[in-house]
Amino acid sequence: AAIREVRHWVNVQQREAVLGHPRGVVVDGRDIGTVVFPDAPVKVFLTASPAERARRRLAQRGGRIDPDQLRREAETLAARDHADATRPVAPMKPAADALLLDTTRIDLEEQVRQVLALARERLPG
Repeated sequence: AAIREVRHWVNVQQREAVLGHPRGVVVDGRDIGTVVFPDAPVKVFLTASPAERARRRLAQRGGRIDPDQLRREAETLAARDHADATRPVAPMKPAADALLLDTTRIDLEEQVRQVLALARERLPG
């Protein structure tokens, strides 16, 4: 949320939802590691090129993907990224201690493998 009061309310709701889970939880969001849970022991910042993210999004919807549709979707995603990265309230950026994982050229199975390896390294037991 770009509105400071709304962002604050959302952050409080997210923190309260996570509290009390003895085994922890996985939380996803564009400012989770920097604003909402800056002390989380494991932080991963996933990236992929706008073109690859557009291809994945359109593939989820099903059907044939034409080049113009792919270009428009990539432009939409790039514009959203820019807006989120430059907004004054909780801009999207990786936490200093986050693993930066570019998923452009790796499949979901490899993404999961790398994230689990980091979690095993950083979490006790």
